[in-house]
Amino acid sequence: MKKERDDFLKKLLSTFKVEAGEHIQALSSGLIELEKASSAEARMGIIEIVFREAHSLKGAARAVNLTVIEALCQALEGVFSALKRQDIALSPTLLDLLHNTVDTLGKLLSSAGNEPSGPEKSWVAELIQHLDGALKGVPAPTPREQSKHAGTGAISPAASYQPMVEEKVVPADTVRISTAKLDSLLLQIEELLSAKQAADQRTAEIREIHAALAAWNQQQAKIDPEARIIQQRLEREGSRNGLGKTGPQVRKLLEFLEWGNAFVKSLEGKLAALKRSAERDHRFLGGMVDNLLYDMKKVLMLPFSSALEVFPKLVRDLSRDQGKEVELLVQGEEIEIDRRILEEMKDPLIHLVRNCINHGIESPGERERKMKPRRGTITFAIAQKDGGKIEILVADDGAGIDVAKVREAAQKLGIVSAEDAQNLDERETLSLIFQSGVSTSPIITAVSGRGLGLTIVREKVEKLGGVISLETHPDLGTSFRIVLPLTLATFRGIYVRVDEHHFVFPTMQVAQAVRVNKDGIKTVENRETIRLNGQPISLIRLREVMELPHQEMEDDSTAGAQVVVIGSAEKRIAFLVSEILDEQEVLVKSLGNQLPRVRNIAGATVLGTGKVVPILNVPDLMESAVRVSAAPPRAAVARETVKAERKSILVVEDSITARMLLKNILESAGYRVETAVDGIDAFTILRTEGFDLMVSDVEMPRMDGFDLTAKIRADKALSELPVVLVTALESREHRERGIDVGANAYIVKSSFDQSNLLEVIRRLA
Repeated sequence: MKKERDDFLKKLLSTFKVEAGEHIQALSSGLIELEKASSAEARMGIIEIVFREAHSLKGAARAVNLTVIEALCQALEGVFSALKRQDIALSPTLLDLLHNTVDTLGKLLSSAGNEPSGPEKSWVAELIQHLDGALKGVPAPTPREQSKHAGTGAISPAASYQPMVEEKVVPADTVRISTAKLDSLLLQIEELLSAKQAADQRTAEIREIHAALAAWNQQQAKIDPEARIIQQRLEREGSRNGLGKTGPQVRKLLEFLEWGNAFVKSLEGKLAALKRSAERDHRFLGGMVDNLLYDMKKVLMLPFSSALEVFPKLVRDLSRDQGKEVELLVQGEEIEIDRRILEEMKDPLIHLVRNCINHGIESPGERERKMKPRRGTITFAIAQKDGGKIEILVADDGAGIDVAKVREAAQKLGIVSAEDAQNLDERETLSLIFQSGVSTSPIITAVSGRGLGLTIVREKVEKLGGVISLETHPDLGTSFRIVLPLTLATFRGIYVRVDEHHFVFPTMQVAQAVRVNKDGIKTVENRETIRLNGQPISLIRLREVMELPHQEMEDDSTAGAQVVVIGSAEKRIAFLVSEILDEQEVLVKSLGNQLPRVRNIAGATVLGTGKVVPILNVPDLMESAVRVSAAPPRAAVARETVKAERKSILVVEDSITARMLLKNILESAGYRVETAVDGIDAFTILRTEGFDLMVSDVEMPRMDGFDLTAKIRADKALSELPVVLVTALESREHRERGIDVGANAYIVKSSFDQSNLLEVIRRLA
């Protein structure tokens, strides 16, 4: 009996928490609206609403014997009642007190069922005293005084209560169902997608068999006249033509052919009926699964506003803590998205809001000096995109991101070298802000300075199969743009083949899937590239990124090669594959606890054939491609390494970047390389060491490449040394001068091709 009573009380408490969560969220939202209300009529309407919410919460707390919450609601209800009667006036300090009271109710609710601690009871008693004092005209304490006396009972702005159930209103014709049960049901329905794909595969196999049988019938029809001629001849002439002994065997063969023809026609009829039945069942099953999955997804779709309810309070508290004035604007909050994505995105969005307030929005005084409104603005704009995507824009009208500070912070952390940092353009520099540890804050605080916030945001977005980008302008503000799928478990995928291996690219993250000719593939600065829409794009072999063995039997000429282009407009990479097979809906399956993180792999899916195919992790691929692109194509390196036989080359180049690039290309091809910084340095080295070839720039200090080549040709010991000039000087006069001084090859940097350079060296050395 006692167990049944305890179980009942447990269920009752659980129901109370759901109901109370809705009341507390309504109180918090109401107080935010009360601050914004511009007319007395609007304020009175809001006060009436929050008064009723406090009254309902008090009654619910009494029903489950939570006396501390009941007492605090009683005092809160008294203040709202006095505001309704206009016995007391609304003031900023009173609003702060009311917000703090609602926050405390949230904390008490989270621990409901447990006896409140001593500090919590003390803080509640103090809050009730302040609320009673407000009824008597005693000024409410300032936020600083409230937090000073709060002790462990106070609640930080970031810890504001978040409701357990997202819906604000539960109409009479709805029921409450555990979200865990809904998730489980959705997963089971999503598994039916595999059954649908298997049925599709079986139907396709039956079609193939039917087509093969039809082809057999065509051949049989060609043989039938010949068989009839033989049979008629056998009947007419018999043994006279030597068929006496073989006649019975021939007759049996003809009878078998006739029987076989009738049998195949019967089989064809049955197979045609089976094909029609399979196609009908496939259409029925496919339609049923699609409708069921669509309806179930709609059940778990929630308006984006359900994830934004805590943000007005968060913005208010954070901005007040930093002495700033900030307004939150929301657009498109009615758009619905998968509840699971909403839950995963709450923390990243909180990080972005903190970033906007801490780094973006200026103080009121500074904004006035910049001729900007005292109050800054943070905007959430949600928009639905084509292809089952949703875009979230989080923007502020603050100071913008200082690119120089980002570059300096990244350099201090060793993420980039001093030389590389200076060569980065603005887009490349801004991308560093997502690296762990990079922060432009001059000091570490509770909400910023550690350089982890934006890293967490990017990781979460990419884990959900989305992408994030940013744009910033000095004194105009910063915008973070996030593109996510509307649903989580299924998506459209592009199946590709690499040799005998198969992979899936998420369609959402694919910019293009195209075919390119061999002549369209160029090598620029040690990287293979193609041009799409007039823009150069790095080309990477997916085989090399996935570290698959090279298949000699596979045609690697890249003639008519198929590539998949991924990434955004700012950074795109093309991946070379053997074949692009198909595009269809994909059901994502995790790799299990045994494989929580596999580089370049996001999960797996099961085809209708039962084959398990890995789903590619696009952000990982982008990073892996950068590492792979630093090396020349594997096949070219292998060929050149064999032929090079460790021959020695002197590289003469005054630019350290170009010098290291050439050195890397040649060493990767198997050559032994030394370097010189100008003509005089090179000639000194040549007089003391032996080399098989020299690669030199033309424009250099002290002695240029033309003079160096002429000096080599005039020296008896060096006159036969092959010289390759690599230069930006591309006029006819310069080429002719290169020939006149005795250069063996003249390669212009604007059309520099790694494979051309290696081929020239192979021939000369």
